[in-house]
Amino acid sequence: MNNDSVLQCCNLSKHFTEAGNHITVLRDVSFTVGRGERIAIMGQSGAGKSTLLHLLGGLDNPSQGEVMLDGQNFSRLSEKQRGILRNNSLGFVYQFHHLLPEFTALENVCMPLLINGAISEKAQAVALEMLKKVGLEQRAAHKPGKLSGGERQRIAFARALVNNPKCVLADEPTGNLDKDNAINIMALSLELNKESGTSFVVVTHEASIAEQMDRVFCLENGQLKEIN
Repeated sequence: MNNDSVLQCCNLSKHFTEAGNHITVLRDVSFTVGRGERIAIMGQSGAGKSTLLHLLGGLDNPSQGEVMLDGQNFSRLSEKQRGILRNNSLGFVYQFHHLLPEFTALENVCMPLLINGAISEKAQAVALEMLKKVGLEQRAAHKPGKLSGGERQRIAFARALVNNPKCVLADEPTGNLDKDNAINIMALSLELNKESGTSFVVVTHEASIAEQMDRVFCLENGQLKEIN
């Protein structure tokens, strides 16, 4: 793995068998994410973009090929080791925020730190600083049901970034937001990218978002092609 890269996949393929039919979702996908690099992945619904993100995050196993994260090969790790590597090196943001509804904004952002073994007081202090960065420290005690869609997604970004991950994998992070909130969320992610040096891999349908990335790929017929 190149020392300047955070995430690398080589000859990734993913096949399924459904109702006796052999379906190829991904075919020989290879690319590298550099440190601090912003990458967009575009493609039609059902093209396999979310499947690719799951493979990059070690949440699923490829049929062929390998994924290297921060110099470690997911396929050579136990499930426990994968979980530790994911928590230390990756952040995840989804179209639907996936916040835990029974916990406050602060508690949600704390979760990756607590999973990583941080003591509660330290985790809360670090999480509160991250909430300040996304402009929501005044909402720390509110549960997700009391927050707007844009606020919930900013909390999700705070949670994804609280561990200072090497890379954030974002699956349609603005897909459930109105235009103004979508613009604000992407401006925030770009600001945090510059500040922290965290790489971003963003699946999106929005050309306006892709235009802000360093590189743009299109996933079509199972193959990934760079388009700029």
